[in-house]
Amino acid sequence: MDRRQKQVIGTALVVHVVVAALTWRDIRNRPDERVRGNKTFWRVASALNTVNSAACWVVGRRGPASG
Repeated sequence: MDRRQKQVIGTALVVHVVVAALTWRDIRNRPDERVRGNKTFWRVASALNTVNSAACWVVGRRGPASG
């Protein structure tokens, strides 16, 4: 693997970790009744790939978090 490929993979990994962390924070702070499905399911799904994190934000949420 050349240097450029390593940079792209490293950047993608950092983006995934940041997006997953933000998703997990949202899941943690959101009441159970504001999450479609099981919170554990969404945590596992968001950890697998960034598309699943986006799905959690688009499909898995029911309105704004109370707070």
